[in-house]
Amino acid sequence: MDAVISGSASVTLSLALPPVRTVSASTSSSHFLSLSQRLSSLRTRHGFGKHLCAVPQRTVTCGASVREIKETEFKETVLKANCPVLVEFVATWCGPCRLIAPAMESLSKEYEDRLTVVKIDHDANPGLIEEYKVYGLPTLILFKNGQEVPESRREGAITKVKLKEYLDALLESISVS
Repeated sequence: MDAVISGSASVTLSLALPPVRTVSASTSSSHFLSLSQRLSSLRTRHGFGKHLCAVPQRTVTCGASVREIKETEFKETVLKANCPVLVEFVATWCGPCRLIAPAMESLSKEYEDRLTVVKIDHDANPGLIEEYKVYGLPTLILFKNGQEVPESRREGAITKVKLKEYLDALLESISVS
């Protein structure tokens, strides 16, 4: 148990708090200097940048199969395509987008003879986001012959198995019609 002293009263807490280390004024500057020197040494030895504690920026990355397109390429790549195109709306800050990225990559390779898979960055393409009313991320929409396939819109993370079922059902429905 840790004790917290406030004025002349003593209060005992039952929380599991980490031990508190007190540093007197005379030792604090040498303590921080030592810490600063240690951080500098870590930066030098391990190649850390200026901010050792900075959170790394994550991006949604894909291989050659899933290509990121912009608004300017949308008409040519999606609307004028000869085969069905699955469009994935994503954002770099979107956790569920990062979760499904490996499944999208894998299935884009598996289905490459039947459809094209592209991704569109939500933040960089506000016109498409507004036009197609993308409210949640990730959003998947299948296009065929320049039109959104009815009932093809799906929002949120999805497992690879469910994604495969989703694609199989969509491809079956558009080949019949």
